[in-house]
Amino acid sequence: MKVFVSGCYDLLHSGHVEFFRQASQYGDLYVGIGSDATVLKYKNHQTLYPEQERLFMVKSIRYVKDAVINQGTGVMDFIPTVEALKPDRFVVNADGASEEKRRFCEERGIEYIVLNRTPAEGLEARSSTDIKSTLANGNSQFSKANVHQTSGIPTRLDLAGTWIDQPYVSTFAPGWAITISLQPTFEIRERCGLSTSTRKQIQRIWPVRLPDMEPEMLAKLVFCFENDPERTDGIISGAQDAIGICIPGLCRHLYDAHYWPKQIERCEDETILHWLERHLCLIPMFPRRPDCSVIEGKQINETNVKALTQAADECWEAIMKTDLTAFAKAYRASFKAQVTLFPAMIQPGVQDYIDLYSALPDVLAWKMPGAGGGGYLALVVTDAPTFCQAHPEAIPLTIRRPSPPQFPTLH
Repeated sequence: MKVFVSGCYDLLHSGHVEFFRQASQYGDLYVGIGSDATVLKYKNHQTLYPEQERLFMVKSIRYVKDAVINQGTGVMDFIPTVEALKPDRFVVNADGASEEKRRFCEERGIEYIVLNRTPAEGLEARSSTDIKSTLANGNSQFSKANVHQTSGIPTRLDLAGTWIDQPYVSTFAPGWAITISLQPTFEIRERCGLSTSTRKQIQRIWPVRLPDMEPEMLAKLVFCFENDPERTDGIISGAQDAIGICIPGLCRHLYDAHYWPKQIERCEDETILHWLERHLCLIPMFPRRPDCSVIEGKQINETNVKALTQAADECWEAIMKTDLTAFAKAYRASFKAQVTLFPAMIQPGVQDYIDLYSALPDVLAWKMPGAGGGGYLALVVTDAPTFCQAHPEAIPLTIRRPSPPQFPTLH
């Protein structure tokens, strides 16, 4: 019985070894390893260890029958390896599971197995993301310069009012965008609606973590830096990305035919933040395709824009009241308004995910983060911990809280 797993295995740790041990219980274990070129293109950073060194280390683990460098690219870089190996079973960790992988296996008659991430007995749970975060925060004897330092930079999830931060939309009606700032507790995929382009710009200035300064001023600095007046592509990134990343907690920002909002309201109420975490999760889909244009066929007019702004108003009101039924209704209405404005957000394959998850009784509402076209489904569910346990591919979210004030040391 041949068993296949795939990954980068750059920061090899005990969690990987335990995963190999568990997977090997299903048969002879073969490992596909992401190439240096794939990691650079997909994750936008160099590997810590070159592919031949990673191959040597993985092959040396006693649970591994054999390992190869995957010859494909992107999220599904293992396809050529699987087609050559013809495994009986494909094993993934819960945070690496996806419907796309499941369908890939079903089409080829391969048993698809999802394992929950569990540490070896007596050891702490490990993940590459946590290790990068530890190193980036300086809590290690290893040099931070040798680690790809992205995990300390937050990301953002837009909850309602997406697209209103573009003046060509808000000129028809002023309205609010609602965002939450997220701790990067999971691998943030490229071209998936979670502000990776803005995060890259931030990392050019602050590679490790955001500086300790007033969040609104920081957001404006990031926005101005990203939108260099010398840009030749003519594209102005919306302010909601910089604001959602830099301002902790939950906030909404009011746009009225200008790039920067005329008003920002922040919510750091722990009851509300915890409530949102209890009802939100992400489902990985596939990255927005390189040739995808989500603005083609746009239908921007006063009626459609006002539907977007009204949904955002109702969404905020529901959140403030922690009214789950009203929140889900407004969340769905906001996404419907987005898609009405920009129908090309629903690219081929997206509706399959929506149909699959919207049919589940625990799912109350859904949308795509950012410009859509792929990426993730951001779900509103009755209870996120329970849902994520029942659906290992689902990603729970942690909202970034404000940092405690720093006081000088008294001597």
